[in-house]
Amino acid sequence: MASDEQMIKIVGDQFCVPYTMQLVVKRKVESFSNVHYDVFDTTGNSLLQVDGGVWNSKKKRVIKDPAGFPVITLRKKALSWKKQWQIYQGESSEKNHFLCSVQRSNALQMKNNLDVYLASSYMEDGPDFHVTGSFTSMSFKVWKGNSVIAE
Repeated sequence: MASDEQMIKIVGDQFCVPYTMQLVVKRKVESFSNVHYDVFDTTGNSLLQVDGGVWNSKKKRVIKDPAGFPVITLRKKALSWKKQWQIYQGESSEKNHFLCSVQRSNALQMKNNLDVYLASSYMEDGPDFHVTGSFTSMSFKVWKGNSVIAE
């Protein structure tokens, strides 16, 4: 069981658990411009909902809790060489609600390698986390330094 010092809280306490948890992501295409994702635990309980399609002109995704309340909003940064997304609390875009930034590790990469920079140390000493994985197999690993902290 993880202690509070080992647990990394970015969004809130309600999204931290001291045990391994498998998540199931289901994709629902509602139209060419609107795709909806639902995130469940292995018993079928709805945990999160994600709205936003490939051709979404606002270049944002809103992640909501099961009751439909916005938890975080991902906004694509315009003219970003590494395709950077900025993440904010709720549906905000205010500087004081900025949580972190996620971008490709390399602008010309073919695989999914992402760097995560927390708001508290934004772009200072390299990324706080590194994410590797595959969208086709829906398998990802989150690294903090040389340690895998999530899979």
